[in-house]
Amino acid sequence: MSGELICKYNPQGAESEYKMPRYTEEFKEQIVRKMMPPNAMSVAELNREIGVSGATLYNWRNKYRKEGKAVPADPSNPERWSGENKLAVLIETAALNEQELSEYCRSKGLYVEQIVRWKEAAIAGNESGERLTKAERQVLKKERSKSRRLEKELNRKEKALAEIAALLVLKKKAQAVWGEEEDA
Repeated sequence: MSGELICKYNPQGAESEYKMPRYTEEFKEQIVRKMMPPNAMSVAELNREIGVSGATLYNWRNKYRKEGKAVPADPSNPERWSGENKLAVLIETAALNEQELSEYCRSKGLYVEQIVRWKEAAIAGNESGERLTKAERQVLKKERSKSRRLEKELNRKEKALAEIAALLVLKKKAQAVWGEEEDA
């Protein structure tokens, strides 16, 4: 922290003076680095550890994301990162040689193979690891349930058809053995 700002209003809106902390850019960067792999601390953990509010930590993280630095929302699973974070990693690693790339991956908790896969997906223009939106997941769920329902109905009809075919075969065999039935 570098200094404090005196505010004339307290959080409840009443007029009073209290000191708001000011943080240096180095401090902010150090805290944001703790949110990145391999540390991958959550905002709640950092809040408890250093006492900076969650909203402030989220703002810092978002600021670094806008600057093009990879600060994932789910640092524990790089495959679930957003396309934006994967692209930021690709940009950061574009000019690195193999040794530097390996060192970068170790520092971020990634594998070289992941970055290669992300690059191939970006070149192909299709990010297969992208998560679906809530609406897309609901549509997919409805389509899957409709498909299961139709498959069940088709199986039921196939069984009924097989049963009718078996009854017709039995009827013909019975007629062949006992002769034609006379209708009264």
